[in-house]
Amino acid sequence: MKSSNKDRIIKIKNKFDTIRVKLFTTLCVTIAIIILFLVITNSIVLERYYIYSKQEELMSAYNLINDYYNGNAANSDMEIELERMELSNNFDILIKINNTIYASNRDFISSLSDELVGKDRINENILYNSDNVTIKRVIDNKTGLTFILLSATLDNGYELYIRLAMVSIQESVQIANKFLILIGFIAIIISGIVVLVISKKFTSPIEELQDITKRISELDFSRRYQENDSKDEINNLGKNINNMTNTLEKTINQLRNSNIELEKDIEEKSKTDEMRKQFISDVSHELKTPIALIQGYAEGLVENVTEDEESRKFYAEVILDESNKMDSLVKKLLELMKLEYGKMTFNLTKFNISELISEVIRKSKKLLEEKNIEIKFSNEPIYVIADEFYIEQAFNNYFTNAMKNVSEVEGRKEIIISYEVNQDKLRVKVFNTGENIAEENLNRIWNRFYKVDTSRNRESGGTGIGLSLVRAIMVSTNNKYGVENKADGVEFYFELNMERK
Repeated sequence: MKSSNKDRIIKIKNKFDTIRVKLFTTLCVTIAIIILFLVITNSIVLERYYIYSKQEELMSAYNLINDYYNGNAANSDMEIELERMELSNNFDILIKINNTIYASNRDFISSLSDELVGKDRINENILYNSDNVTIKRVIDNKTGLTFILLSATLDNGYELYIRLAMVSIQESVQIANKFLILIGFIAIIISGIVVLVISKKFTSPIEELQDITKRISELDFSRRYQENDSKDEINNLGKNINNMTNTLEKTINQLRNSNIELEKDIEEKSKTDEMRKQFISDVSHELKTPIALIQGYAEGLVENVTEDEESRKFYAEVILDESNKMDSLVKKLLELMKLEYGKMTFNLTKFNISELISEVIRKSKKLLEEKNIEIKFSNEPIYVIADEFYIEQAFNNYFTNAMKNVSEVEGRKEIIISYEVNQDKLRVKVFNTGENIAEENLNRIWNRFYKVDTSRNRESGGTGIGLSLVRAIMVSTNNKYGVENKADGVEFYFELNMERK
């Protein structure tokens, strides 16, 4: 339960720890600070600026009234101009000498009269002072209101008083502050929405780049950033990441290929070691009997076990025969090892396989006659592309195997050699009449040193390597081979490439 809550907290934290949220928060805080600054500035500066501005207006009014009474004013109806000035600027104007000449507000006359007779009704704060003009900020003790008061003596000797209430500016500051706060609140909402919408445009490619870099960290280079015509930093970053991805993919592929080659080298070395071990094991296994025979007969000759010439000749023939068998066995084993472990290079040529088969049959003519074996073979010319030396070995092993295992069936004792063409493949088939091979032995006969009839003697039994050689030759050249039981015998086959027409 604790772990679940912790995971939930982490997810919430990650959700709020995004660029969009950070942009939104930063913008809102910035706007709030700006609004606060404007409110403070407005409260402190605006009133002073207002007073300064009104001083200019009061001086302009003084100059206009002074010019009028000096006969320099363009407007002949000064009373109308004074009313316009009062209404547009919220002024109270009083002009007097001994009696009041013009007054816009009787309360203004009363408060000003009290001051003139010495009553302490007005507190003064001088803002501007010259020979003829004084501008003061005053607080009326009766009403508690603050005013700006201009008092001046016109050139004609009239006294001029212009009063402006400060309430309007104070209210303006308060209204302005409230308006700024309202505008700030609205600006935060609108800018927040705009930021969330616009930031999506910026965060989407960033999220895409984040996913790409995560895949790169997992060695997955399948995804690329969708580049556009923009020259902004994100697009340039995407281009750089694509270039980095291509470089990394190329480098890692090179490393993988190098690793594969290294594995192949190691495997090759392992195969070589295995071939060496297998060769030593096979040779030591197969040479025990001939070595024992050679040793026995050689000791008999040395110790003169027999003294007649014919027996000695027999001993010597046995030793020579076993030596030849040992030599043949070792050579076949070497060939088999080279083929099975991929150490052999084939010399592919075009040749007439019928001529090759005919030559093998011719060499075995005497043995065929002795065993009364009938050969059926149509010596039609047919050309294949293969290594002639190894194909002769393969066919010779099939043919020798057929001669050893042929027997009479229903008055027939024959070996039939035939072809079967399938597109660009030629199947060479060697059939002999006789007993079928047991089903469980059909796959085993291709193993080295495996013999179906273990009762055969050394003269007729062979080495058990012939069919293994055929298998190795066909596997190495990517051709099919096999054996099938027929109704009256056994048929071996292998395939070769024909010349394409």
